[in-house]
Amino acid sequence: MMRGQAWLALLVVVALALADAAAGRFVVEKNSIQVTSPDELKGKYECAIGNFGVPQYGGTLHGWVEYPKSNRKACQSFDQFDISFKPKQAGGRPIFVLVDRGECFFTTKAWNAQNAGAAAVLVVDDKSEPLITMDNPEEGKEHLENITIPSVLITKKLGESLKKSAENGDMLSVLLDWRESLPHPDERVEYEFWTNSNDECGPKCDMQMDFVRSFRGTAQILEKKGYTQFTPHYITWYCPEAFVDSKQCKSQCINHGRYCAPDPEQDFSQGYDGKDVVVQNLHQICVFKIANETGKPWLWWDYVHDFALRCPMKDKKYTHDCASDVIKSLGLDIEKINKCVGDPEANEENEILKAEQDAQIGHDQRGDVTILPTLVINNRQYRGKLDKVAVLKAICSGFEETTEPAVCLSEEVQTNECLENNGGCWMDKVNNVTACKDTFRGRVCECPIVRGVKFVGDGYTHCEASGIGRCEINNGGCWQETKDGKTISACSNEVSEGCKCPVGFKGDGGNSCEDIDECKEKLYCQCKGCSCKNTWGSYECSCGDDNMLYMREHDTCISKEGTTTTVGWSFLWVIFFGLVFAGVGAYAVYKYRLRSYMDSEIRAIMAQYMPLDNQEGANQHQVVHANDI
Repeated sequence: MMRGQAWLALLVVVALALADAAAGRFVVEKNSIQVTSPDELKGKYECAIGNFGVPQYGGTLHGWVEYPKSNRKACQSFDQFDISFKPKQAGGRPIFVLVDRGECFFTTKAWNAQNAGAAAVLVVDDKSEPLITMDNPEEGKEHLENITIPSVLITKKLGESLKKSAENGDMLSVLLDWRESLPHPDERVEYEFWTNSNDECGPKCDMQMDFVRSFRGTAQILEKKGYTQFTPHYITWYCPEAFVDSKQCKSQCINHGRYCAPDPEQDFSQGYDGKDVVVQNLHQICVFKIANETGKPWLWWDYVHDFALRCPMKDKKYTHDCASDVIKSLGLDIEKINKCVGDPEANEENEILKAEQDAQIGHDQRGDVTILPTLVINNRQYRGKLDKVAVLKAICSGFEETTEPAVCLSEEVQTNECLENNGGCWMDKVNNVTACKDTFRGRVCECPIVRGVKFVGDGYTHCEASGIGRCEINNGGCWQETKDGKTISACSNEVSEGCKCPVGFKGDGGNSCEDIDECKEKLYCQCKGCSCKNTWGSYECSCGDDNMLYMREHDTCISKEGTTTTVGWSFLWVIFFGLVFAGVGAYAVYKYRLRSYMDSEIRAIMAQYMPLDNQEGANQHQVVHANDI
């Protein structure tokens, strides 16, 4: 009896320590609720996302709000009160049920509202306090897995206003918006899964394993293709120093009370102990670490899945040997993993588990992780049902718009808005080209790129091809017409944009080009005796005399007989005489330069042997002056 009391005291101390550490660090994940009518309540308000059901991450939900006349806390089935929240007719707007907090679990309220046809539940807080997270209960989980509608908690002030408006008969219209509940900065989503290897903790453990089984394939595809970066985590806590040497603490902790987990069966006298859970958690962390170092982090999903199947607690196989067999079957290095695990009996810190405890503490906009299991997506804690489709929707909402992978655009995850009225975007029906691009968050109207040709425009009313090759697609949006087997276009690949009517036509080039009558406007064929005939895009000009030939370049007529020959020989004679004169001139210049060169050479030779007269005079002159000196 005393041992039980001591252990109970230990649990209380640990719980208080954890609660104190988490106080102020727990972050309430929120979305927005926008009241669109009546006018006096119009505006955007915050609400807290319930940790059950399926929040529409990345999307919105528009509906009418009803406050039931009976069963206002939704603790009983609405069938007992003959109340239904199903739309009165097919295609009607969904109905959100406004219910009061208290008397029963939040999940019970959501379950009863869902069964009555509600599309969402708005729970009104009964206290004037900051928003809190509506969590799923430790007991009464029979409805948890079957709740598929979103639930939010709104403040008492907003709730009282909505209730008053509903009782006055006003049409209450609201928009629930989860588009900004998760950050979506780029083309990769980073997410964490805080879990536990314990398979005997009841519905929560069952829910974890169901999720691992269903989500494993999707997670591995996303990871292999680089769309996501996944990291598993495990919660542990430490044993208070005063109880480190107690029997209970030694059975639930490793490394001298530093890392602990609760007893799986909550019975300390039989079955597995908390320390067994910590050791297997450590194995799973090390499997991820070693697999990640080999470039195959997705093997963690295979290990956790196979370990749960091959090594369950109920079959007494939750052991180190069974874990080793699973590791070897996946081709992982068992020695490296054992080295990573280390010695659980050593009185020293384990670097891996110490890092896990540090990661549990909140940072930036993420609060402490205090709920198991927990998903953290782009540093925000996921709230809602741990279900394959629900989680995939949340991950998809974390991608920057238009960068999400194809799996996010499947019918199972979202609705293709481009299928209805082309999403209100521009479309060329003739060539089946559209500016509507389906995304997880809806659709965007963005001029496309088709066969390497970029379209430019606003995407809603106008897009036109631009750049090289644009004329190959819908003629670049320019005028084009075919007549008598001849096609004329106002599009030119020599320019990147715009339309211009070709020579012989006039107009804007986009909608129309009209033939120019060159004859009527006297633009060509104005030579004497010429006869002009207009054609489509051009003209024909003929001379009055059959012996005359029309020359279009000079807009004149010349004689067909001898004209060509005469002109040709005259041209050749001119060239011939030109060459002759050029040759004679060149020869004369050559002879002159040669003679001058010969004369200079002869004078130089003679100057060496026979002084010239002018040289003698110069010498006499020099002598006279020398004597003067």
